[in-house]
Amino acid sequence: MEPNYPRFTQEMKKTHTILIPNMLPLHFSMLAAALEYEGYHVEVLGNCGSQVAQLGLKYVHNDTCYPALLVIGQFLDALQSGKYDLDHTALLITQTGGGCRASNYIHLLRKALQRAGYGHIPVASLNFSGLEKDSGFQMNLSIGRKAIAAIFYGDLIMALRNQTSPYEVTKGQAKALAEKWVDTICGWFHQNKGFSGSEMKATFPKIAKDFAAIPVVRTPKVKVGIVGEIYVKYSPLGNNNLEEFLASQDCEVNLPGLLGFVDYCISNMGDTVRFYGGSLAEVWGSEALLKYLDGFERAMGKAMREAGFHAPARFLELREMANGIISRGNKMGEGWLLTAEMVELVTTGYENIVCAQPFGCLPNHICGKGMISRIRAIYPNANITPIDYDPSATPVNQENRIKLMISVGKERLEERIAAQPAPVQEPVSGLESKIESIPGAR
Repeated sequence: MEPNYPRFTQEMKKTHTILIPNMLPLHFSMLAAALEYEGYHVEVLGNCGSQVAQLGLKYVHNDTCYPALLVIGQFLDALQSGKYDLDHTALLITQTGGGCRASNYIHLLRKALQRAGYGHIPVASLNFSGLEKDSGFQMNLSIGRKAIAAIFYGDLIMALRNQTSPYEVTKGQAKALAEKWVDTICGWFHQNKGFSGSEMKATFPKIAKDFAAIPVVRTPKVKVGIVGEIYVKYSPLGNNNLEEFLASQDCEVNLPGLLGFVDYCISNMGDTVRFYGGSLAEVWGSEALLKYLDGFERAMGKAMREAGFHAPARFLELREMANGIISRGNKMGEGWLLTAEMVELVTTGYENIVCAQPFGCLPNHICGKGMISRIRAIYPNANITPIDYDPSATPVNQENRIKLMISVGKERLEERIAAQPAPVQEPVSGLESKIESIPGAR
């Protein structure tokens, strides 16, 4: 039984600033706007640096997974910064439920706060699985709808930015446009608009067309996908700015969206019943929700394709891609989704893959690293390298392994370019053909 700890109450909504650890900067900015409309005072943390991991190591057991160390270390670093009134500050952390240790972060955080002398600071839980029922922070329909919209908008903007920035004529345009759209959508959320189904479907093509209008030169580049444990996969703090590093190596990056993980969690509710028994209502409910979200996925994909961009596979397609490789009963952590994302990347031109995983993350070692040889056997072009992230891993070693993967990708790209037939010389016509026929005309 957990000892008594301070609860986040409804009254604190007006008096406290809620700190949120950063994982996906684009998505979390819009999620913060959704919470602000509901009257919460929130701030998405941006503090990074080696001191974050060191604080995590100091106040959390060293065997705890790397994301927990970083999230807790980031909170403690912020509290020690002197920027906040500690009597009017609260912390918000997500819980997915299930067997992953991520659902225990909130308890580890409370213990770390006690040890560090911040035991009076309340911790609120953001979850959809009924955990922390006594918390004054409650999800409602308004927050939920805006959160779903933030995920779709964030995934779309992130994908378009990543497909544009490596080729843009004027560097920085794609990044600036991404920030402009995020600011616009945050403004909509503050006005309680922009998140309905019709508004989202009308906005997707506008965003895609804006990115398509950026002048680009599409020279062949090594295309790299990123998969892995959800925090290390997305968080620049967790993966040592992996996206930035790949961009510096002249690569195009494909970072599968957050929606896939959300859909995966929904799908798992039905799979639990299928494998272990239970109410069929859960199966029907999860499938109905997936089909509802699939309508937005179709609209988003159509907007991307019509603007000339690569659209990722819809979740209902992605779910079938792991068949014959790994069972959908593997659903701890990122589970079978991790394998399916690698297959989807390999089959759509992003065969060079970084599998980012925290050292000691069992689900990732089984469903990620453990599936690499099987995927290579089926798809010989797969060029996958697993990279462990933990406090003892040095960025230099990580980057050297990634560079080796990129060098293989470059060799294969050059071979494909060399194997392409030479362009056919178009026959001359009209006046030029007459000139060509005159001896000595050239």
